[in-house]
Amino acid sequence: MPNTIADYLIERLKAAGLEHAFGVPGDYVLTFMDRLIASGIELVGTCNELNAGYAADAYARIRGIGCIVVTWGVGGFSAMNAVAGAYAEQVPLVVLVGGPRTNQRRSSMLLHHGVGEFSTMQHAYAHITVASVLLDDAEDAPQKIDRALARCLSEKRPIMIEIPIDIVDQTCEPPRRLPPTGVPRSDPDSLAEALDEVMALVATAKRPVILGGVELHRYGLMNEFTRLVEASRLPVATTLLGKTVISELHPQSIGVYEGGMSRKEVRDIVESSDVLLCLGAWISDINFGVFTGKLEGRQLILANSGRLKISQHVYEQVWIGDVVQGLADRMPRQGLAHPPYKSVSERETKAPTALPGAKLTVNWLMRRINDYIGDDTTVIAETGDSLFAAADLVMHHDVGFIGQAFYLSIGYALPAVLGASIADPGRRALALIGDGAFQMSAQELSSLCRRNIPAVVLIMNNNGYTTERVIHEGPYNDIQPWNYHKLPEVFGGGRGRRVATEDELDAALNDARSNNDGPAVIEVMLDEMDMSDALKRLGAELSPDKKQSR
Repeated sequence: MPNTIADYLIERLKAAGLEHAFGVPGDYVLTFMDRLIASGIELVGTCNELNAGYAADAYARIRGIGCIVVTWGVGGFSAMNAVAGAYAEQVPLVVLVGGPRTNQRRSSMLLHHGVGEFSTMQHAYAHITVASVLLDDAEDAPQKIDRALARCLSEKRPIMIEIPIDIVDQTCEPPRRLPPTGVPRSDPDSLAEALDEVMALVATAKRPVILGGVELHRYGLMNEFTRLVEASRLPVATTLLGKTVISELHPQSIGVYEGGMSRKEVRDIVESSDVLLCLGAWISDINFGVFTGKLEGRQLILANSGRLKISQHVYEQVWIGDVVQGLADRMPRQGLAHPPYKSVSERETKAPTALPGAKLTVNWLMRRINDYIGDDTTVIAETGDSLFAAADLVMHHDVGFIGQAFYLSIGYALPAVLGASIADPGRRALALIGDGAFQMSAQELSSLCRRNIPAVVLIMNNNGYTTERVIHEGPYNDIQPWNYHKLPEVFGGGRGRRVATEDELDAALNDARSNNDGPAVIEVMLDEMDMSDALKRLGAELSPDKKQSR
C-alpha cells in the first residue's frame, strides 16, 4: 500500500507517544477521523471542541503530548480558548483541523463554517501556537509535519495542522527515521560562568531556599531536581503551578509558596531567605499571591528554559536542565547552610473525625480530602477557591495535581478529568469544582458516564462565584441553582449524592472509593461566604486596613 499524508502524520504522532485523541466530528474532518481510528489511535468523542481541548491538555500534562481533531472554522475557533491555555502554560498540544478541498479554496463560492478568508483561522492560530501550518501540497507536507511536531515537543507548546479533505489520502514519501528532538544546548562558557556565580552566592548564604516551578515538569527534570535538592539539603517550596515537581512527602518539601495565600510557616521561610534559587518558576501574579509576595531585599536567582538571571546579571543560552544538573554536581558533600524548617510531612495533622450532624465547612472538607488521596489519586482543581484550597493538599507523586494556575480558565477541570483518567487509568481522578465553574462545562459529565470512568467529582455548592464575591460583590456573582447530584441520572451513568454534614461526606467518599461503576458526583453544600484558609489569608492581605498600614 502506498504511504499517504494521513499515514505519515499518524505515524509521527504515534512515535511521539500519542495513543488517544479528543474531538468532535464535522464534515471536513470525517475522512481523517476514519484514518485515525483505523490506525489504532483511539478517538475520544467529547461534547464540544472547547472541552476536547481541555481534556487533551490534561492528557498531555501526563503523557507528554495531547491531540484534538476538529473541523475547519467553527470547530477550530471553538477550541481556541483551550489551546490558548495550553500555550500559556507550556503544554504540548497538537490541533488537527480537517479543512475544505484545495480546489474549493480557489473558487469564489462561499463555504459553510467559513469566516473572512480561507486563511483566517490559520492566522488566528499563529498567535497561540508555535507553528500553524496548512498541508496543501503532498510533496512538502512531510517536512511541514516534522518541523511543526519538532517545535511542539521541544518548546512544549501547541501547534495547529490543517489538512484539506483531498490531501488526506494523497501519497507521499514514507516516514524516515525521525532525528531525536533533543534538548537545547547551553553555551559552555556562559554555563560555566553562571554556575560559578550561583555557587558563590548559595555557598556563602545563611538562609538559602529553593523554589521549584512548572518548567521542571515540562522538561522532565524532576529526578535531577530531586538530586539537587538532596545534595544541597536546602528546604524546597514550589509554586502553585509547579506543585508536585517534587513529592510533598519528601523530607525537604515545605509546601507551596504563593505570597499572601501561603501558610505562615512557608511564607516565613521563603520571605526571610537571603538567596532564593528559583528553578523553572514563573514570576506571575498568581504564583506570588496576587502581588502579595515580598521578595525584595534578597538575591533572586531565576533559571528558566533558556536563560539564567541573577539580579540584573543575565546569562543567555543557558538551559535549565544544564543548570539543575550542574548545580547538583557542584554541591559540597555536607550540603549547604540553611534555615531551620519543618517539612510538610512533619506538620501534618491527624485525619479529621466526622461528627454526626456537624455542618460542612471548606476547611474540614479539605482536611478530609487530604486524608482521602494517596498514590493512586490525581487531584484536579478548578480555577477559584478550589484551586487555592488545593494548594495545601499533600501530593504523593509526580503529576498528582493538575490545575490551570496561570491561565485560570473557569470550566477547565471537568473535561480535564476525562483527559487525565484516560491518560492514566491506574489513578482515580478526584476533582474539586465550584458550582459556577461546573456549569460552564457540565455536559462533559456525560463523557465520564459513557466511558464508565470512576472519577470522584466534588461540586462545591456555595450558590455562585465566592472568589469573585471576595474581590467585588455584585448580582453577576449569582447563578441559577441546580440539583447537581441528580445529573448522573440525567446523563445515564454513575451516581450522585448531596451532602451537608461531615458524616454524610464521609459516607459519600467511602462509597465512591468502593465503587468503580462510573463517576461519583458529590454535591457539597456550603455557606455562600465559606472559603479556604488560603483565600482568607489573601483577603486579609488585600484588606483596606492592611494596605493602609504599609
